[in-house]
Amino acid sequence: MTDAPLAPNEDSRAGFFYALTAYVMWGFLPLYMKMVAHIPPIEVIAHRVLWSLPIALGVILWLGRTQDLRQAFQTPRTLMMGAATAALISVNWGIYVWAIGAGFALEAALGYYINPLFSVLLGRVLLKERLTRAQWAAIGLAAAAVLLLTFEAGRVPVVALGLTVTWGFYAYLKKSLPIGPNQGFTLEVMLLAPLALGYLLWAQVQGVGHLGQGVGRDDLLLIGTGVVTAVPLMIYANGAKKLRLSTIAMMQYIAPTLIFLIAVFVFGEPFGTVRLIAFPMIWAALVIYTVSMLRARGRAREAAGVTPPQVSPPQVTPPA
Repeated sequence: MTDAPLAPNEDSRAGFFYALTAYVMWGFLPLYMKMVAHIPPIEVIAHRVLWSLPIALGVILWLGRTQDLRQAFQTPRTLMMGAATAALISVNWGIYVWAIGAGFALEAALGYYINPLFSVLLGRVLLKERLTRAQWAAIGLAAAAVLLLTFEAGRVPVVALGLTVTWGFYAYLKKSLPIGPNQGFTLEVMLLAPLALGYLLWAQVQGVGHLGQGVGRDDLLLIGTGVVTAVPLMIYANGAKKLRLSTIAMMQYIAPTLIFLIAVFVFGEPFGTVRLIAFPMIWAALVIYTVSMLRARGRAREAAGVTPPQVSPPQVTPPA
């Protein structure tokens, strides 16, 4: 992995396999989280933070980017933005961990499917970006699917919307964070680490913590949360630099599709008639959105007469 400047607007084999590896890891993450479902989500999140920290710091030291972190801690605006993104990602993780353990993996998949459409809507509301008719149609179709699920269940799909909203605003703020993706993730876990450590020490004193209680499997799983959290995030961050935005946009559906398949065929979550209607509506909305985006990029290239330079990759949702 490198933290080099952005590459030209073209795909590379390395970038493809980096991104594919990250998305597959995220797609199979529910299997891991199901194994820690007997542990309170807040404790799992605390371990994710704490054990991610040495991995993230190790990568920063290897890349020689410690000066970026020093500067971030000396810049109040960057520090405040880092604290906001850290708070949002921790809530996102909490919702995800709880959802997998409580049998709502299908709702989690739904949240990751509709996230790109929410990000487009967020751009319209907060950044006054213009949307095409196709993009409005995609957003409307997704909203109709959510309403259908709400009517059928008699409740709002809180897990799906919670994951979508927290990651949408996380991505919005993260785009403005003036440091690289590896440094940004490291800053977030550094800010969260004191809280995580404090909670885990309290849990151990109260006798409700699960680490070091003689259950070797739990110890290994809790320590391993750092690996399954930090590694795919950093692999993705580096792979995205070596791919076109359109390629990333297509690949981002790998993870929620794997989550969807695991929820139905491994966890046995019910997939009734209403979901059989709502999920294809979401998939159709994503097709409309993706085709519209690809056509817009094609027209932009034709108008320019040359391949435009690569811009910062989109903040694609990783399943917590």
